Amino acid sequence: MDWVARMNEAIRYIEERITEEIEYAEAAKIACCSTYHFQRMFSFLTEVSLSEYIRRRRLTLAAFELQSSDVKVIDLALKYGYDSPEAFTRAFQKVHGTTPTAARSAGTKLKAYPRMSFQLSIKGVAEMDYRIEACGPFSIVGIKNRVNTEQAFDEVPKIWASAGERGIFGQLWEVRNADHMMRGILGVCANGEFGKNEEFDYIMAIASEQAPPEGMVRMEFPEATWAVFEAPGSPDQLQDIWKRLYTEWVPVSAYELAYLPAIECYLPIEENKNELWVPVVKKR
Repeated sequence: MDWVARMNEAIRYIEERITEEIEYAEAAKIACCSTYHFQRMFSFLTEVSLSEYIRRRRLTLAAFELQSSDVKVIDLALKYGYDSPEAFTRAFQKVHGTTPTAARSAGTKLKAYPRMSFQLSIKGVAEMDYRIEACGPFSIVGIKNRVNTEQAFDEVPKIWASAGERGIFGQLWEVRNADHMMRGILGVCANGEFGKNEEFDYIMAIASEQAPPEGMVRMEFPEATWAVFEAPGSPDQLQDIWKRLYTEWVPVSAYELAYLPAIECYLPIEENKNELWVPVVKKR
């Protein structure tokens, strides 16, 4: 089954359980990637978060039911996962701009968000510089923070700012393995594989074989194959590489994403580039 078919199967799983508890980990398993990659891929491809897509779909279907039946608002609220009619009404009004009761009236304008499907669109006008590296077992040492998945784009920059103020970069540099292929400060998203994956561990680290300094943690990586993408310019350019990884490289490459955390490698500023290290396996 190809990449597009797997993503559509994951959407089918979500739609079939739209009134039930949806396990993000199960949807990711169907898509043959980690929960973290699945949520991130979904957001980059659709420009909406997975949780927001599910919320919009539930409230779209709820609006259809209000217009076509005499179902009670409290029953509809419970059906679509809300703890109370009040919470349901607030969410409904945020999406549709009107209350569930008013939605029954003829002429009321409502919004409909259709079921999503994926198709392969060939892009790639600009080249992507990458290389494949085989990297033996290694370890990283760094500070760990628990981050909310939906708020990661706001929270992670704050972690970096705080680390700079606390002198963390200097501490990491002192214990680095200077011979390792990952030569910079690393950003790693880990431990987000279970349940809805509402949170994950963000580890700011360095490749190191030394014992972690006080207040830091150690993480081991097995031997793996990595696709390494260069992002010239400022660290912000890594976000474009992430998007192109999911939308251009993964669908057509000879590799698929492995069940290991990807690593952002922030190189010394004088090099004017950074790298995204993505663990991969050959497609079957």
